[in-house]
Amino acid sequence: MGLGHNIKRIFTWWDGQSFGTQLWTRRHGEKVGEDAEGNVFYRNADDSRRWVIYDGENEASRVSPEWHGWLHRTWDEPPTEANLRRKDWEKPHQENLTGTMAAYAPAGSIRKSAPVERTDYEAWSPE
Repeated sequence: MGLGHNIKRIFTWWDGQSFGTQLWTRRHGEKVGEDAEGNVFYRNADDSRRWVIYDGENEASRVSPEWHGWLHRTWDEPPTEANLRRKDWEKPHQENLTGTMAAYAPAGSIRKSAPVERTDYEAWSPE
């Protein structure tokens, strides 16, 4: 990691942990576990604070429901100690894809490489 990367970490928070977060985590953090995305979850000694260090971009939708519930104190035990029972109809967790090329686009969307020809309406023309 070069000088530019370290300077960026001083002033930014959205692209990984800042120096302040790294120092706080090193001094007060107790690692609780890691999720499939590579995010690492911590708490302090008296469990009054819980936080996550993202592996990559800081995007809250990348946290799975199991870890989200633990972070927000919906339940006390982290997923490493008590697994969340899942229904057979539940799909695997997926981060929010809005604004990415993987976002949902309906059949007639111009974002599709070959949009379906729409015949259910006629475009208005100001003639």
